[in-house]
Amino acid sequence: MSVRTRFAPSPTGYLHVGGARTALFNWLYARKHGGQFILRIEDTDAARNTEEARQAIFDGMSWLGLDWDEGPDSGGDLRSPSSSSSYYQSQRKPIYDAYFEKLLAADRLYKDGDATRFRFDRKPITMHDLVCGEVTIDYRDESNTPDMVVKRSDGSYVFHFVNVVDDLEMKITHVIRGEDHLMNTPKHLQLIEALGSQPPQYAHIPLILNPDGSKMSKRDAGAAVGDYPRQGFLSEAVVNFIALLGWSSKSDEEIFTLTELIDRFSLEAINRAPARFDIEKCKWVNQQHIAKISTEKFADLAKPFVEAEKLPITENYAAVIAAVKEKVRLLTEVPAAIDFLITDTAAQDAEAVAKAKGNPNSAFLPMLADHMATLTDWSADIAKEAIASVAQANGAKPGQLMFPVRVALSGRAHGPDLGDVFVILGKERTLARLRSF
Repeated sequence: MSVRTRFAPSPTGYLHVGGARTALFNWLYARKHGGQFILRIEDTDAARNTEEARQAIFDGMSWLGLDWDEGPDSGGDLRSPSSSSSYYQSQRKPIYDAYFEKLLAADRLYKDGDATRFRFDRKPITMHDLVCGEVTIDYRDESNTPDMVVKRSDGSYVFHFVNVVDDLEMKITHVIRGEDHLMNTPKHLQLIEALGSQPPQYAHIPLILNPDGSKMSKRDAGAAVGDYPRQGFLSEAVVNFIALLGWSSKSDEEIFTLTELIDRFSLEAINRAPARFDIEKCKWVNQQHIAKISTEKFADLAKPFVEAEKLPITENYAAVIAAVKEKVRLLTEVPAAIDFLITDTAAQDAEAVAKAKGNPNSAFLPMLADHMATLTDWSADIAKEAIASVAQANGAKPGQLMFPVRVALSGRAHGPDLGDVFVILGKERTLARLRSF
C-alpha cells in the first residue's frame, strides 16, 4: 500500500505554526515516499468553527506550498462540505453511525446515563512509535484508564472515535502528529482492534516551546502563519525554518529548498527533545533565502512593501533593490533600506549624523565635492579613488573618510556598498549631499 498521510486541523482559529509543522512533516513524508497527502477538516465543534478560520487554513497551506492530493477543493469527489462523503467531519455522520453499530454488534459499548462508553480490554497496550519508541499503557488499572465516552448525551461523537474512523476510512498509513497526542494513541489502538482493522503507524513529534522553555501559545510572537507574509517573510524560508523545529538534516547545513527538504526528510531524524522557537533564527533563515533568489524575483516580492510606504518605483528601481538585497532580513525592511536612494526627504539617523559631524574628517567633505565635480566619468571605482585621493592629500586614510561620506549621503551609519550609493545617486545628488552636510 502506498504511503498516505493526513493533516486534520480544526477551523476554530488561525493556522498555528505548530499545526503548520505537523502539516509539513506529513507532506514531506508523503512526497518523499511517492504517496498521498490528505487534508481533513475536523469541524464537529459547530459553536467554535468559523468560515474565516477555515479559509485561514487553506490560505496558510497554499502560501507554504503544501498542496494536498485529497481534501477540500482538491478537484476530487470529496471537495464540498455538502458531500455525504466529504473531507469535512461535520458531513460524515452516516459513516460514524455505521462504525458505531459495528462496536455495538461487537458488544463493546454500553450506556452510562445519556452517554455511551466504549469498554476497554483490560490488558496492557503497547504501541511502537516511529519517533518515541515503545510505549505501554496498562489498562488493567481501571482507576487510571476509565472506559471512554464515544457518544455524548447530545448524540455527537467524541474526537477519539471520529478520528479513528476517518483514518481507517481514508486508509491512512502513517499518523504524524504532536507529542501531546501520544497518550491518546493506546485508546485509538483499542478502538481499531475492536473494529477488526489494522492500525496506521504512529509518529509523535516533539512540542514547540518558546525560547524560555514555556509552551508556545497562540498569543506568542511567530505563532500565526498568516502573519508571516505581512511581516515580509518568504514562504520558502518559513517552511525551511519550521522544518528545523524538531528535525535535523544530521549535517551542518540548515538552508534548504522544499525539494531538498523532501530529499533529506526522514522520521528517524526527528528529535525527541522539544523544539525551541526562535524568531531571530527565522529572520536569519529568511535572509539566507533572500540571498539565494534572483534580483528580479526579490524586486517583485519587495515592490508591494515599497509601494505601501508610498515610495516611488523609479526607473532605476532594479539597481536600487539590488544594492540592498544582501542587507535586509525581511521584505518589510526594504523601504527603510532604500528610501534615501530614491527620495531626498528620507528620515535620518540623528545619532549617526551627530557622530559624523563630530568626526574631524567631515571637514574634508566640501573638498571631496569640489574634487568630484571635476570628474568627467562617474563610476563606483572612480568615486572611491576620489575619496582616497582627497584623504591622502589631507593626511588621512581613505577608511577614515568613509564614515562621514556614508552618513552625508544616506543619513545613516550602515547600508549598501558606498560604490553602489554613488552610482545610484548620480553625480549631481552626490555633490549636493556632500556640500549640504
